[in-house]
Amino acid sequence: MPVVAIVGRPNVGKSTLFNLLTRTRDALVADFPGLTRDRQYGLGKFEDSSYIVIDTGGLSDDPNDIETLMEDQVWIAVEESDVILFLVDGRGGLTAADEMIANALRQLGKQVQLVVNKTEGIDENIASSEFHAMGLGRPYAISAAHNHRIYSLMERVLEPFIEVEEVAEDEFEEDEFPTDGWPGKGGEGEGEGENDRDPAKQNRYENQTIKVAVIGRPNVGKSTLINRLLGEDRLLAYDMPGTTRDSIEVPFEENGKEYILIDTAGVRRRGKITEAIEKFSVIKAFNAIERSNVVIMVMDAREGMTDQDATLLGMVIDSGRALVIAFNKWDGMSHSERERNRSELERRLHFLDYAKIHTISALHGSGIRDLFAAANRAYRSSTKLMKTPDLTRALEQSVTANPPPLVKGHRIKMRYAHQGGQNPPRIIIHGNQLDSVPHAYRRYLMNQFRKIFKLHGTPIRLEFRTSTNPFAGRKNKLTDRQIKKRERLKSFVKKKKR
Repeated sequence: MPVVAIVGRPNVGKSTLFNLLTRTRDALVADFPGLTRDRQYGLGKFEDSSYIVIDTGGLSDDPNDIETLMEDQVWIAVEESDVILFLVDGRGGLTAADEMIANALRQLGKQVQLVVNKTEGIDENIASSEFHAMGLGRPYAISAAHNHRIYSLMERVLEPFIEVEEVAEDEFEEDEFPTDGWPGKGGEGEGEGENDRDPAKQNRYENQTIKVAVIGRPNVGKSTLINRLLGEDRLLAYDMPGTTRDSIEVPFEENGKEYILIDTAGVRRRGKITEAIEKFSVIKAFNAIERSNVVIMVMDAREGMTDQDATLLGMVIDSGRALVIAFNKWDGMSHSERERNRSELERRLHFLDYAKIHTISALHGSGIRDLFAAANRAYRSSTKLMKTPDLTRALEQSVTANPPPLVKGHRIKMRYAHQGGQNPPRIIIHGNQLDSVPHAYRRYLMNQFRKIFKLHGTPIRLEFRTSTNPFAGRKNKLTDRQIKKRERLKSFVKKKKR
């Protein structure tokens, strides 16, 4: 697929165009210069052809330290691309930053399309006239905010690649394509298999891409951790709180398994959030938790566990996602500080006995492999299939070892259990008077199921269903019949006596 990179100075509408081409809202958009910092990838569709779009941060003519790191991300995207969309502001006119970017792009020898944005309501020829001086060919006037002339722009940009794709398809004849094993082609794939007919025997998560969200407070090392896992400087990492503003998805593959790492913005206390941009960043971080399979919670070992960390952990528990806890910045601490912080963390995390705590150093890479192995183990546990006979047997063993308490003199009866869902595992227990099961006994059952089925890093949802009496409500009717029967019998006996 062709790769299209969108570059330009800050606040010219790159993220707006990215969202329009990908038909998503993945990139944060606001009237605020320098909002985008990391490069964001997306999939675009033009008629029957697909292409990859890269959103980049703004290039400045006088960058500071963090903007220099942003520029490195931009030029990596430019190097990966086949086509460059150079976006300029038709209302702001030509600037020194635009000329600097044009000079750099001319030296690359790649296909560059000069795009004049924000031309709605004004004459397009007048808005584009001064940009001819940059020597990048004829400017193309659009309006990304109003979806004006976007289709003709992409038709012009992707025309060489579509022609190559059509030629490649014409080289094969129809009967040369393999049909064995294709559904509806008469091969082995025709019809449904045994696992397709029986959903209980098929794990729908088995070949699914694992989404891992990395969350935490600002400046705890989330981006550095992802860069260390990937082995490259994929994300912008800087020693300043609030460096990451958007949720960035990074796909990669390891040992034949596909993953998506989601870097999120740091979440502060609600009272400290004043800017609207930060509020949107926090919302996207919460959305990343919901769409992930595993959450890696990163905390600063030098600061210890804070109230905000506990709040974030509570949100992860409510979402039901598998959890791995990473205690970062473990290097450089004395032995006494480590022991004190570890004991304090274990004391405050007593309610998260299923989540394992890992001490790591994202900067130096210590403990990273164990962290990744724990995320894989948590995902397998959260998507594990458990058979009904095995669950019922585990329930019987647990009840025999520790029977439930009496409720108003009656024993709580638990008959059988079956699995009602995955990610997180949901176990449904059937019986009588289950509405009165105490919370402590629920935790006992969850720990027993976790121990018997070897579930690590994932919560368990228990659902109790009390059996209903099929003869309930029929007592009065049966009594009436009995009364009538007795009356008929009495009348019959009286007649016999006479």
